[in-house]
Amino acid sequence: MTLLNYQQAPKGVSVKYTALAISLATLVACQPATTESTPAVSAEVAYQALPNYQHDVIGMQEQYLEPDFWLQRLEHPERLIMTADEVASFNDRSYAVQDEMVHLAEHPTELSASALHEKVDAISSLPSYPRFYASGQQATEAQLQAYRAATNLAAVQETNPVQFGLVVKRSPMRTFPTLDKLYSNDLDLDIDRFQETGVFPGMPLAILHTSRDGKWYLAQSYHYLAWVQAKDVAIGPRDEVLAFASKEPFAVVTEAKVETNYTPTFAPASEVQLDMSTRLPLLSAAETGHNVHGQNPFASYTVQLPTRDSNGQLALAPALIARHHDVTVGYLPYTEANVISQAFKFLGERYGWGHDFNARDCTGFVLEVYRSMGIDMPRNSSQQGYGSYGDTVVYDETSTNQEKLERLAEAKIGDLIYLPGHVVMYIGDIDGKPYVIHDVHGLSYRDAEDQHYEGTLNGVSVTPLIDLGFGAKDTYLDRIYAIKSVR
Repeated sequence: MTLLNYQQAPKGVSVKYTALAISLATLVACQPATTESTPAVSAEVAYQALPNYQHDVIGMQEQYLEPDFWLQRLEHPERLIMTADEVASFNDRSYAVQDEMVHLAEHPTELSASALHEKVDAISSLPSYPRFYASGQQATEAQLQAYRAATNLAAVQETNPVQFGLVVKRSPMRTFPTLDKLYSNDLDLDIDRFQETGVFPGMPLAILHTSRDGKWYLAQSYHYLAWVQAKDVAIGPRDEVLAFASKEPFAVVTEAKVETNYTPTFAPASEVQLDMSTRLPLLSAAETGHNVHGQNPFASYTVQLPTRDSNGQLALAPALIARHHDVTVGYLPYTEANVISQAFKFLGERYGWGHDFNARDCTGFVLEVYRSMGIDMPRNSSQQGYGSYGDTVVYDETSTNQEKLERLAEAKIGDLIYLPGHVVMYIGDIDGKPYVIHDVHGLSYRDAEDQHYEGTLNGVSVTPLIDLGFGAKDTYLDRIYAIKSVR
């Protein structure tokens, strides 16, 4: 097998990944030709079997948890689905047709009083359902009004300048400017109804407003509007902030999570968590010298990291990411192999509603996988499922399950299947049944005795699709309302 020198690795492909691609191609070449719809593969997949492995997930074997099980079934795993230019055109179309997706370079630099009021109301209206604290105590009208008052509408002026900033630390985006957690009446403590999404270091934001206590910003990201903690954002000149997000060359985190190297001399660049799809400019030794925070950078990726000075202003600094981490120069090529490989890097991570619990939910999972290949999407499942981008089939109450099965029979790797409040990713068939990977909360199905079984998954899982139950009466198949190919 040929080993590549790091200088030979093409843009968007790490050395680690290139070597894997060569060995995978060799493996596939040594096997009989197969297609994606082939129901079985003769070769056994090598994997570390756990002793006394048991589970309660219908239709699953331990080997199905290995990405290689699915990769070896692909006919053309490394064939480009879209080139980099085609991905850019795809994104342009998505931004054009999806109102919730925002080119921050086109964002106005000031908002009228009515426009700002409308923005606050869009995210911070009083909830229409009762909300409860973890203790079981229902939030009173006065408590809910206090959260609303914290949005500081009294400070809105006739004209309100918009600031711009870069995220310096992974941070939650919230319905109201508070970290208080409130829940529905079922007191499912995994679902904080004030949690909206998360933002990662290096993401640019338009800052529209400040909370009454000055500790929160109402911020617009490329696909979401909500409240973010001011301490996790550095304010900078608009042009500098926007230019940061398009600097080249750039590194993309392709591991589930990495941390910058520890440094005792500069805390803002030390052990900063970077999630999959985080994009940061790459620096060279010509720019940094051969000593970065007390360490020679030659065995690391040197990235430019936004940090926040004592006045909350933007200060860019070098940071190191050790080369043993999965990081690529540029985005990964958009291939079926990369879709599966990236998705399986999250396997077993706990479910985190709205990026809570330092994790992600079903749409966050999909977003990070596709964004590591440079593809942007809306944040919420309904925005994605009904979105006009991609090749989308939408079903209504007149649609039959047979129609859905016929479309699933033609599914391509990475196709997204939408149910109310949920999305799953197609990864292949076994014996004619579609299998998916998804970040999922609950688990239900009809067992061998046709009894309803209720359990929990609460993490990134591989499951069959049509055997899962959606509540006690419906199946996943019953509730599918859209199937989307990101192509």
